[in-house]
Amino acid sequence: MSLPAPPLRLRSLTLLLAVLLLSTLGARAETLRIVALGDSLTSGYRLAAGDALPAKLQVALRARGHDVTIVNAGVSGDTASAGLARLDRSVPTGTRGVILELGANDALRGADPAETEAALDAILSRLRARGISVLLAGMIAPPSQGLVYMSRFQAIYPRLARKHGVPLYRFFLSGVAAVPSLNLRDGMHPNAAGIDVIVSRILPTVEAWLPGVAGGG
Repeated sequence: MSLPAPPLRLRSLTLLLAVLLLSTLGARAETLRIVALGDSLTSGYRLAAGDALPAKLQVALRARGHDVTIVNAGVSGDTASAGLARLDRSVPTGTRGVILELGANDALRGADPAETEAALDAILSRLRARGISVLLAGMIAPPSQGLVYMSRFQAIYPRLARKHGVPLYRFFLSGVAAVPSLNLRDGMHPNAAGIDVIVSRILPTVEAWLPGVAGGG
């Protein structure tokens, strides 16, 4: 004897719940696409592709259970203004988060900190308008620029982080700057071991940021 078919309303409700469940599972399975937007410190100057920071950070995050893809959008020699000029092509549609590391070349060249800040401010504004979460990586000017310049330059990053409500990793080269064994012969660019130190130090900040990236916040 065949059982009677469930009422139409019950069947419709069951179908709706199934669709919602599939949608939720699909959202959870979505890989987060993150762009590392920066200069040679991001691109991996004179390093193998797998030793650059975006690649090693992606490996570290995946090992901790995060489904992420980190795209290397570092360009050697870029200033903050150069990063702004290529922003749209470097951060394509579908990007959920950006790790913003720019300003080192500005400091080395003694660029006006006001110009650097204006360019970074514009990048943050445009990414926010697109609904893209940002993690801002800070930079420190070299002592050769003088204490006044260093003070003005270093103040850029916390001020912008407060203005735009984004997390700040205060110094991208923390633990690596001025350590010969962690840098190439030029003394400015991290070697593979130096990248490992940066990854280990920035990892907690990135992990704390990821829920906001996933949530679109």
